[in-house]
Amino acid sequence: MPFVTTSDGSQIFYKDWGAGRPVVLSHGWPLNSDSWEAQQLFLANNGYRAIAHDRRGHGRSTQTWHGNEMDTYADDLAALIEHLDLLEVTLVGFSTGGGEITRYIGRHGISRVAQAVLVSAVPPLMVRREDNPDGVPVEVFDGIRAGSTSDRSQLYKDLADGPFFGNNRPGADVSPGIRDAFWLQSMAAGHRNAYESIAAFSATDFRDDLAKFDLPTLVIHGDDDQVVPFEVGGKASAALVKGAELIVYPGAPHGITDTHKQQLGEDLLAFLNTYGARS
Repeated sequence: MPFVTTSDGSQIFYKDWGAGRPVVLSHGWPLNSDSWEAQQLFLANNGYRAIAHDRRGHGRSTQTWHGNEMDTYADDLAALIEHLDLLEVTLVGFSTGGGEITRYIGRHGISRVAQAVLVSAVPPLMVRREDNPDGVPVEVFDGIRAGSTSDRSQLYKDLADGPFFGNNRPGADVSPGIRDAFWLQSMAAGHRNAYESIAAFSATDFRDDLAKFDLPTLVIHGDDDQVVPFEVGGKASAALVKGAELIVYPGAPHGITDTHKQQLGEDLLAFLNTYGARS
């Protein structure tokens, strides 16, 4: 299996499919690169080199004790991009992965990056603070932490069966397979890694990073996202990035990589193709 070794010796697993201009897909919490498989296959079949990695502590990557925060996640992403010598990259981040690519741009710039896409993403800042009064109360994240320490297997089942895919909404019909895949991927994450990542995705302030987005940016978010509320995430990020394009999926939940596979793939492809058209 392909791995890249980071500066602290961690092994980051990645999948590299197809050929063409590169697209790097960063996954959400507490999942791994398998959560992108529908979009990765679709993009690879449509002329792009689609690359997805397992964040440290998740999936097949090293379960490190330290480094479970956004700066290190971004540096690991930089190590992957540099290892593969990728240029004119489109960075696509879902949920926590949206924070990862945002912090990458904030720390490493855009010399290798052509476009950015935030999908159901956690930036600009999730948690409610004095300077972020519309954020999510910290008690919500404290509850996730409590569930993680008491019975994380059941926590992941509850998320999959309920708010993550909107399966708690009237008329929802999310297959057991999709929900089981969420649980399986989540249980492959290291316990400490997944626990510490809760603070990383909820309390990291990405507003200064978004200010450095001097590149074409697409924001996609469902307006019934119960995990990263639309007003807290996609709407707020799009307002902070000059010229950002915002696509709202009416009634869509957080996990649109599964619930809206075809629509998301087509929207990503259309955005990717605009870069080639301009060139």
